Amino acid sequence: MSRAVTVVEGLAVPLIEDNLDTDQIVPGQFLRTVTRTGLGRGLFYDRRHDADGHSVAGFVLDEQRYRNAAILVAGDNFGCGSSREHAAWALLDAGIVCVVAPSFGDIFYNNALNNALLPVRLPRDAVERCAIAAEAGVPMRVSLVDQRVTVGNAQFAFDISPQARGDLLRGTDPIGRTLEHLASIEAIEATLDRRLPWRHPHGRS
Repeated sequence: MSRAVTVVEGLAVPLIEDNLDTDQIVPGQFLRTVTRTGLGRGLFYDRRHDADGHSVAGFVLDEQRYRNAAILVAGDNFGCGSSREHAAWALLDAGIVCVVAPSFGDIFYNNALNNALLPVRLPRDAVERCAIAAEAGVPMRVSLVDQRVTVGNAQFAFDISPQARGDLLRGTDPIGRTLEHLASIEAIEATLDRRLPWRHPHGRS
């Protein structure tokens, strides 16, 4: 991860449906790729296309006013289902960098954090107020710095683990945290090589 997350602000798109699973977020035919770019076209593909692949009207993400939305306001249990990381990739590739919902599928939540997609849990009534504001065109501000969502005159505090918050603010992830200690790791490895040469009987490759 290289993109730090501090504050996300702008228009939000309301999609208050419960149990939107990862298969709906990005259908299986888009899982063949291992790259993170281009997956935005698969975001909610089956909701935005007919059986022949033709675009259909009526899905909220396709409304002109939400074309540049960076925040998605969703229902309970968003991202439940299979553990496909592509769901987070598709949202990010489509420009969504924050999802506000009452709850998330556990695996999706962790995938989101590891990919700098900010998942924000708020009580159901707060999420519904955010959705009403989004429908009315009221901009939203999500600050990870002070852990607060602001929409109009309303403010809602949200919780996030200190480690996840620190990673997002610094633009790192579990691998990045490990690499921050690379010098110490290499020093320990060198010491072990000297003390326990039998660990590498044929030498290091």
